[in-house]
Amino acid sequence: MTVTADFLRTLSDVRIVFPGDADYDTARAVWNLAVDQRPAAIAFPTTIAEVAAVVRAARAVGLRVTPQGTGHGAGPFHGRNLDDVVLVRLTELAGLWVDPVRRTAVALAGTLWDEVIAATAPHGLTALHGSAGDAGVAGYLLGGGLSFYARRHGLASESVVSIEMVDAAGDLVRANREENPELFWALRGAGGSLGIVVSIEFELLPYADVVAGMLLWDRAHAEPVVRAWREWTATSPDSVTTSLRLMSFPPLPELPPFLSGRQVVVIDGAILEDDDRAAELLAPLRALAPELDTFGRVPSEALLGVHMDPPAPAPAVSDHALLGGLPDEAVEAFVAAAVSPHLTSAELRQLGGALSHPTAGGGQLPTAGAEYALFAVAMAPTPEAVEAGRGLTTAVIERLRPWATDRMLPTFAENAVAAERIYGGDLPRLLAAIGETDPEGVFVNAHRLPGRPS
Repeated sequence: MTVTADFLRTLSDVRIVFPGDADYDTARAVWNLAVDQRPAAIAFPTTIAEVAAVVRAARAVGLRVTPQGTGHGAGPFHGRNLDDVVLVRLTELAGLWVDPVRRTAVALAGTLWDEVIAATAPHGLTALHGSAGDAGVAGYLLGGGLSFYARRHGLASESVVSIEMVDAAGDLVRANREENPELFWALRGAGGSLGIVVSIEFELLPYADVVAGMLLWDRAHAEPVVRAWREWTATSPDSVTTSLRLMSFPPLPELPPFLSGRQVVVIDGAILEDDDRAAELLAPLRALAPELDTFGRVPSEALLGVHMDPPAPAPAVSDHALLGGLPDEAVEAFVAAAVSPHLTSAELRQLGGALSHPTAGGGQLPTAGAEYALFAVAMAPTPEAVEAGRGLTTAVIERLRPWATDRMLPTFAENAVAAERIYGGDLPRLLAAIGETDPEGVFVNAHRLPGRPS
């Protein structure tokens, strides 16, 4: 096709993969292998200059652009018409600089959290990372980012100091509180809808170690454990951030015996206190006699493994909601909805604390705006399993709908939803910022924006 040929000719130094190429299916795959996205081309820039060249070339031939790293959060592109979209894969644009004196780090867009934590730990530092070490820094930070340090320090997007972005004209733009402040506000929550972020500076935390771990019970104890955890979270100090999951594991030999073929209840997270105070805080949960208790002081980098996220890409479906509360009726609904052994996990993430308080000069997503985050996921290795899993995850969300707010967290929203649910009442301000930086609609947002090209 002419557009493809023109596009290819202008980018002789950048690896471009097109439909029909032998490696097209590999190039378009994302971390969630159940997501089927079919863009017009996939570009693999290795430098900021190459990112800019891709944007200019795509725009010149009438193609649009969307950035993507590992593809965590790519679910809204599943099955969407991307025939005029160039996917800019940023995985090869990686690099990291740590300033231990200022307690900041600068990461290129393709850098992973594993790399950040490995580089900061020798300095006794860490960051507001999530539970997956193989997730990209930029996408996580720009989508809010919910850490096990969050109730003390807020959403990870609030740790961002400065951003460099390639805009719709292919120019490099810098945004911070002093320079392009409105763009800086919009990027911290709306991310790739405004351009391709190529470099991001963020603050680090002074934690060389942390009390972290998990407690585990058999699924038979689900209701009393969930009730006790609900009561416990209602009075927990901001130093505590935990999650509770009802989990089902297939009988696989590679799983440890305490998980293989079982349905269990797991509470995990981190406590930013000394050992004695942490033990005092954990006592009510330990009184429920968990069969496994790994909570203890560990190097801060060990926190990346506490949540037991899958170690490699896998096919899955999921759904998400934010809950304004968790009364007894909601506890009963949660436990009942998560009974199927084919539902991999139904999770409640503890919010509140700093997640409820906007900071001065905060970004587009200043708070979580809820008491709990609800997330349901089912593994989906076949098309039939996709449909069945979607039914299971949707059922969990619908059972808890009476207690849900009208908002969602971007990093948990794996399905296409109305933009108002992601960006809330700030949507008009966000649309104005996007219109200013990308008036022609070069960039494609994962969630369709009103009045913008879809």
